[in-house]
Amino acid sequence: MTKYGQAFAVGLQSNLVYRWNFGVRSVFWFFHLVVVYILWGAAYAGNPSLGGFSFAQTLTYFVVIFVLQFFIGAFNEDYQISEDIRNGLINQFLLKPINYFAYRLSVFAAARVVSGAFGLLALLVALPFFRGYLDLPHDAWRIALGVPAMALTAIIQFSIAYCFGLLAFWFLEIQGFVVLSMAVENLLGGQIVPLDLLPHGVFNVVRFLPFFYQAYFPAAILTGRRGFDFAVQGLAIQAFWAFFLVCLAEVVWRRGLRHHTAAGG
Repeated sequence: MTKYGQAFAVGLQSNLVYRWNFGVRSVFWFFHLVVVYILWGAAYAGNPSLGGFSFAQTLTYFVVIFVLQFFIGAFNEDYQISEDIRNGLINQFLLKPINYFAYRLSVFAAARVVSGAFGLLALLVALPFFRGYLDLPHDAWRIALGVPAMALTAIIQFSIAYCFGLLAFWFLEIQGFVVLSMAVENLLGGQIVPLDLLPHGVFNVVRFLPFFYQAYFPAAILTGRRGFDFAVQGLAIQAFWAFFLVCLAEVVWRRGLRHHTAAGG
């Protein structure tokens, strides 16, 4: 595990070099939150609640969603993996006793530490402006279940991005696949509209898909939109999807290597 610890340390250093990128992203996050406040404020105009949730609860949900993405979002992993394959940089991992999935996961974790720190900083700056509009529950069990849910969400997000990045073994350009994936994830992951506002039948179908656990599920636990029994059942489903996607990533990797031709030295 020492080599992956070193990969994490190097990833931490390289991400700190680009700290201004995270800083700028944090600023845009603040403006994004202002837009959310305006849009949902208009939706709640004259309505004390939507779907049984107040405006404060809905705004709290989106604040938590945005902060979580700094900690668990796989922003550029698919492109970085595809570039490794297209440029032949993947060859060095085939000649050394290094698991490529574990290496990329270590770098991903390092990036999330840096971006998460900037996300918290942005939250501290925005908090005075939105403090009167936030409504967070104080149940201890929500933290106890929310933290492992966040960890599993990170694994799910990374594994999906990893699989899309490996498509570069078969396709020269994966941008179309990535854009389609992002559209589906944003919609079914609850980043556009809280999923509990969907019709009951649609919600019951979506909750069994992996996208449900990419953003909405941990945010729903932490913000009080779902109860204890639902959270426990959801963790079991989420653990299944995390395990399944890690296994799928290994299968795609092995099949992709059959199509890979390593040229040069």
